[in-house]
Amino acid sequence: MKKQARISLTTTQIILLSFLLAILAGSCLLALPVSAADGQAVSYIDALFTATTATCVTGLVTLTTATAWSGFGQAVILVLIQVGGLGVITVMAWLMLLMHRKLGLRDNLLLQDAFNLGTLSGLATFVKKVVMGTFLVEGVGAALYMTVFVPRFGARGIWISVFNAVSACCNAGMDIIGDSSLYDYTTHPLILGVTGALIVVGGIGYIVWWDILRVLRDRQKRSWRHLTLHSKIALATTAILLVGGGAAILALEYNNPLTLQNMTLFEKIQAALFQSVTTRTAGFAALPQENLTTGSFFVSMLLMFIGGSPVGTAGGIKTVTIAVLAVSALATITGHRQATLFRRALSARAVQRAVAVTCMSFCILFLSTVLLAAATGASAPDVLYETVSATATVGLTRGLTPLLNTGGKLILIATMYFGRIGPISLAVALRVRRPHTDNIRDPIEEISVG
Repeated sequence: MKKQARISLTTTQIILLSFLLAILAGSCLLALPVSAADGQAVSYIDALFTATTATCVTGLVTLTTATAWSGFGQAVILVLIQVGGLGVITVMAWLMLLMHRKLGLRDNLLLQDAFNLGTLSGLATFVKKVVMGTFLVEGVGAALYMTVFVPRFGARGIWISVFNAVSACCNAGMDIIGDSSLYDYTTHPLILGVTGALIVVGGIGYIVWWDILRVLRDRQKRSWRHLTLHSKIALATTAILLVGGGAAILALEYNNPLTLQNMTLFEKIQAALFQSVTTRTAGFAALPQENLTTGSFFVSMLLMFIGGSPVGTAGGIKTVTIAVLAVSALATITGHRQATLFRRALSARAVQRAVAVTCMSFCILFLSTVLLAAATGASAPDVLYETVSATATVGLTRGLTPLLNTGGKLILIATMYFGRIGPISLAVALRVRRPHTDNIRDPIEEISVG
């Protein structure tokens, strides 16, 4: 009697499946009457959309989080945000470690793939540091929020502070303050400052966290030059994008009566910088996105598409990717054989991966834009802003999301999912296994490019 063939999944396929199962489990819980604020179960499509946007840490919502969901429903959403931000595999591994269970080879391979690391050593310690570090950052953020929200909302302010801290650190962009995001706090330094700091810390990537701490602990090597190349690229690109994006938005919105015109100079700088920060896949809105000038509209979309840094809670093609593409293009233009950053040559594999990530992300964006335009008939700017936001898991909207029909919601659900798992992971998961052919070389023939 023949044995039944076992279904063998790759680590990448398991990671993709784990996110899908988390979304489906969350949607079932949110579809229960107990999850709705009025006790009447919401439609399953809205429950699925909310579970997807929470698990994929996007922030686009068809129902207002503060008013549509009960305390139970909001708790489910918060858990989904935390699981989605850390990664399902990371949370499962952490729970295993809490129960004093050792991680097997399969578990370590999953973690290595989830964090895109080059080694299997020390992964258990790495998981503990990631989870506890995240909880610490969120705890500090919640405590600072409480100084504002508790006096205003009373005891409920504690829950609002915790929810917002987790959502900001995980770059989810969902809040339970009300139906207007952070519009009421556009000129509030502490709220915007804490939110912005949590977004940047969560989006900079766990690898950068530990690299900075490693350098700070060593008194002999406490300097910029002792950071790894990855950290230098992530930090430098983040700084350039935040400051450059903030300056561009400040200039473009300075005299816009619908956004910055009536603010003081300090308030204008603060609001412009926050817009630059939140477009980096966070999704909290301090300015009405539909009121931005055309210039700011395009700057914001560019910042959204780039996103945060690798191995963090942010989405987008990532800061390191855009830096690699930029220096590679510059090297080609100037006639250099190798692309270099901080006196280090970039590998051909890094350049190829950057090109692949960008091309795949653009394909997902283009397809979702065409489909959403066909499904909704909405204006081109609104559709494009929505799909860029979904692809990069940002969550900013020009008001289209709550008006979506069922077809539009399904399109954005798929877009958010593909955006969160990453274009390369999707391609690898769908790749058909072929015989090993690395040693076979086809003949090279020159072609005209450009």
